[in-house]
Amino acid sequence: MDKQILRKINKGEVCAIIPARSGSKGIPHKNIKLMCGYPLISYTIAAAKLSETIDRTIVSTDSREYAEIAKLYGAQVPFLRPADISNDSSTDLELMAHAIQWLYDQENSVPEYFVHLRVTCPIRETSVIDQAVALMKQHPEATSLLSACIPEGILTPFKWLVKQDDIYFKSIFFENNDDANRPRQSYPSAYMRSVYVDIISVESLVKNGVLFGNKILAFETPETVDIDHMDDYEKAQKLISKENFKIYQYLLTHYPICKEETGHVV
Repeated sequence: MDKQILRKINKGEVCAIIPARSGSKGIPHKNIKLMCGYPLISYTIAAAKLSETIDRTIVSTDSREYAEIAKLYGAQVPFLRPADISNDSSTDLELMAHAIQWLYDQENSVPEYFVHLRVTCPIRETSVIDQAVALMKQHPEATSLLSACIPEGILTPFKWLVKQDDIYFKSIFFENNDDANRPRQSYPSAYMRSVYVDIISVESLVKNGVLFGNKILAFETPETVDIDHMDDYEKAQKLISKENFKIYQYLLTHYPICKEETGHVV
């Protein structure tokens, strides 16, 4: 990327970026599918707006329909993401780099941090997002922050195996296969990445051309739902409808419930 961008970083500015492409395969139009009367994307936009540390909320989408829905719930959509970085093989690095370049070209300013919030995680506490931002600001040397959790009920990955030559098993981590058979308490804690919140240093991305860099802050979060299949969707909907969920209460207070699968209120 153009290193001149580094001169235009607005120190202290925190911008949420919410990717929402239109080509979902598992659940068609997942990002705007109604959940308890509101499009899925609205929950993540609301989380960003309720945050005390996020200055601006941008949705990166390739869809004009999605853009209009995002604006309805208070997000900015200053650009449409090009089709060539909006397909199944597109990466987070591509969409972040595109957003940075657009902001530099069109506004002559870029934020210091991007808070990456995924639409597939509608159940968040905004206080957790704010804790993540505060931690990132406390460590200016950090290149990124990743949220992760210790998943319940999953065998430690230090015991996992891979198949070789379609017939033999081998330890993923150890040269000596017996090392994969020790008591689980002898292994270090292993974390699984969550979709709760990630934070990217714009300076690091521009300088190094990579998303996370080599100084990734560890941020442990509660387990949460990541909607990939209908089972996940139904689980999230049950949790939202049963609990006094702050973001859902915000939506109920500020926006009429949608009556059809367009994401638009009627």
